[in-house]
Amino acid sequence: MTLQTLEKTIQNQTLVFTNQRALFWQEQKAVIISDLHIGKTAYFRKNGIPIPSDILEKDLTRLSILIENFSAEQLLIVGDFLHAGKNKDFELFEEWRSKNSSLKIILIKGNHDIHKADFLKHLDITIIDNSLNLEPFTFIHEPLDSENDFSISGHLHPGVMVKLERRKTVRLPCFRVSDNQLILPAFSEFTGLDTKSCEDFDCIAFTEDLIFEL
Repeated sequence: MTLQTLEKTIQNQTLVFTNQRALFWQEQKAVIISDLHIGKTAYFRKNGIPIPSDILEKDLTRLSILIENFSAEQLLIVGDFLHAGKNKDFELFEEWRSKNSSLKIILIKGNHDIHKADFLKHLDITIIDNSLNLEPFTFIHEPLDSENDFSISGHLHPGVMVKLERRKTVRLPCFRVSDNQLILPAFSEFTGLDTKSCEDFDCIAFTEDLIFEL
């Protein structure tokens, strides 16, 4: 894993964008992610679709490296932490949590987090039903376009089409930033990309080795 970063001041706060599908809020010492979709690969395998079993393991390893690199004290998950109910993939997260027991975790529920989450109680996760206000930001799963708040959201799995030479293009995941909102890329690599809703946003795209503004 090659970590590349791009630092911006937004709402007088220092936000560090990374090419590892995560944001770091310096003042709060918080790694911020969205759309981890724990259980998605196990759900597909259960239904006969051959999906590699190590996708979530790689996502969690990447998350550990980010937390260690930034000396993060908390993890904010902006929705879709779960994809389905408790299944074999969840055991991987339980093991990961036991190794990161001192980390404060806050989950703002997304549309996939509708299952009764009693099995999360022993993991010491603070669960927020709708939105979380941590000045100067509002954290919410589905994008919120408000003149009065600066929101940080996920849900869309944003991407962008980048033109290459000889009329070729490549689809890359990205952060979308406007005057009043920031939309995070999906943290899980096992997700699609929405490249159709880029109007009115600046895009911060990334590859495995680069991060850059468009």
